[in-house]
Amino acid sequence: MDFGALALVVAAGLLGPVLATTRRFRAPIVVGELLAGIAIGHTGLRWVDGSSHPLADLGEIGFALLMLIAGTHLPLRAPGLRQAAARGAGAAVLAFLVAVPVALVVRAFTPFHETGLLVLLLATSSSAIVMPILADGGPASGAGLVAIAWVAIADVATVVGIPLVMASDHVAKVIAGSVLVLALSAVLYVLIRAADRRNTIDRQEALALQHGWGLRLRLSLLALFVLAWVATSFGTSVLIAGFSLGMVLALVGEPESLARELIGVGEGFFVPIFFVTLGARLDVRALFTDPENLVFLVVLLAGIVLVHVVVALLTRRGWPTGLVASAQLGVPSAIASLGLANGTIRPGQGAAIVTSAIASVGLASFGAARLGRSDTSVDRLDPSVGPPMEHGPA
Repeated sequence: MDFGALALVVAAGLLGPVLATTRRFRAPIVVGELLAGIAIGHTGLRWVDGSSHPLADLGEIGFALLMLIAGTHLPLRAPGLRQAAARGAGAAVLAFLVAVPVALVVRAFTPFHETGLLVLLLATSSSAIVMPILADGGPASGAGLVAIAWVAIADVATVVGIPLVMASDHVAKVIAGSVLVLALSAVLYVLIRAADRRNTIDRQEALALQHGWGLRLRLSLLALFVLAWVATSFGTSVLIAGFSLGMVLALVGEPESLARELIGVGEGFFVPIFFVTLGARLDVRALFTDPENLVFLVVLLAGIVLVHVVVALLTRRGWPTGLVASAQLGVPSAIASLGLANGTIRPGQGAAIVTSAIASVGLASFGAARLGRSDTSVDRLDPSVGPPMEHGPA
């Protein structure tokens, strides 16, 4: 273990909260972490190799925890969400249908020819960013609930789709692994519900809290690593393990104590390492030295906005809702990380993907301001003061 490199990465990650709390330049915490990684990595000073071990291994754990936390942000227990789920699902399906022809246009005008990944990048949203924008200040209703359902379903679909789209010659094995992870997550949900009915965990948790044992966190990490082991054994990604476990916690109701512990171990250590090492692997310089990458950035961002605004207009939600729904960070970060690791994506293309995602958050902020003026059923919010995400995900 190179503790000097680890200390440097942890120190660099502090730029995230610094920028997030600066009055003049408020940004989601992930922006500062990516910028710090870019500064000390491949693009900048080259002090850190984001693909070297054990930093890459710690980043992989951070990736799994990021997806877990993103899964817990899904509004699966929100009042009235079930009634809005059907219309939200329709909007999510429409987003994928609109994304297909737009992806073909992006492919025609850029050097990025991975059509499946383009569809995911164009159709995805980040529920961890969009949900607080639409529901800050109290439960949303009407258009807000449908938009939340739309974003949540698109989030889940794209996360599940990433391993399948990125699989090359072993698609059947990846599908089997993904199904097995989801099945094990469903079994885990049943077991947790049964234990809750019998107060099995609560009795032990009271003693654990009294002595500071972190029992729920230990059990959650055990479940995460078992699911990650199953996923990687079948050639799929740890993101499906983390996200499915996060959905289980969202369904059963994440205890406040566990939420604080996950923030501590995840947001406080592992997740920043993931984003700093991701930034270290990007080649932002290639955005300006290679015009093709810059064109890819502009066309991709335009496509993301176009898909979500078109869906919002077709479903009569208004273009500001479309701008808000276009916010994303988790899925593009996951695609960039996995693509850089397996060679599907070049560092310059990864920089374009991540930069377009960051820009989408800024556009969502503008859409939220317009939404606050035109629709009193939902409230506006600056994404920079929402939950730690995008950290995440997704």
